[in-house]
Amino acid sequence: MAAEKKRLRLLALGRRAAMGPQARAAASEAAARQASAALGDISGLTVSLFCTFRDEIDTAPLAAELRARRSRLALPVILGRDRPLLFRLWRAEDALIPAGAFRIPEPPAHAEEVVPDALMVPLAAFDRRGFRIGYGAGFYDRTLALLRAQRPVRALGYAFACQEVEQVPAEPHDEPVDMMITERESFSVTARP
Repeated sequence: MAAEKKRLRLLALGRRAAMGPQARAAASEAAARQASAALGDISGLTVSLFCTFRDEIDTAPLAAELRARRSRLALPVILGRDRPLLFRLWRAEDALIPAGAFRIPEPPAHAEEVVPDALMVPLAAFDRRGFRIGYGAGFYDRTLALLRAQRPVRALGYAFACQEVEQVPAEPHDEPVDMMITERESFSVTARP
């Protein structure tokens, strides 16, 4: 199963890289419009985004849209390799600080810790059932399992349409998203492991 996940990850990431910067920018704008419509009324709710890494979908257009709609934004913070993510409030005026091995920006340490109502989940590949292949560390699987055990939370996969694969091999610990959003469409998912 690990070998198949690795193969699908490389396939989807290759497609994503082949898009080129201009196509990724245009698709990121279109995906922000799809996400805005799919999220519905989020005024006053906390939505966790992610800082774009390498050639991932750009979340900046979505951040601008959500702020205009009076949503509170949060970003994930990695606490340790085998731990769930922590989320800190991200205000527009906050300077983000590169952290960790990959230097992914995160809010300052003094930013308020929050529990998001909805999470935009990054991924390498996804299927129509809502299963996703991440980057291999399991942060979002652990985090979604913990949050879902505490209260209702919406998990929305956020990626380019070219990252879709026919079927992601699902393992017992894999946490599917509730909805997938790309530049072409958004669709709800009901399948669970």
